[in-house]
Amino acid sequence: MKKPSNAFIAASWVALFTGAISYFIGLWNAQMQLNEKGYYFTVLMFGLYSAVSLQKAVRDQLEEIPVTTIYYGISWFSTILSILLLVIGLWNATILYSEKGFYGMSFTLALFGAVSVQKNIRDSRSAENFSEKKIQEQE
Repeated sequence: MKKPSNAFIAASWVALFTGAISYFIGLWNAQMQLNEKGYYFTVLMFGLYSAVSLQKAVRDQLEEIPVTTIYYGISWFSTILSILLLVIGLWNATILYSEKGFYGMSFTLALFGAVSVQKNIRDSRSAENFSEKKIQEQE
């Protein structure tokens, strides 16, 4: 079991922060009502949480760690729903197409970064546990 490279770990954190911070800066400067800004903020937070939850559920199943069908299904549903809510919100928004693209790309980058960061954390911990077990076996 190998630990992820430092370059991949750094790239994942950069993707997460770049996506999320860009999205937040866009919201801060947007000419929207506060309730609209709240909607887009909530969609991003919901998306980040659901994407990480989905990644965990998929990974658990691959590693044969028990995952209930309802949790697995809810993880997929909430991830798809967060993306759908963003698409519907942007489709109906009265903002420039370039702004719509900006929010879509920032959202996507943030979700990718969140999944990658979670994967790296899990892989690093698994590698540490594997190394500890191997050392104990050698003693």
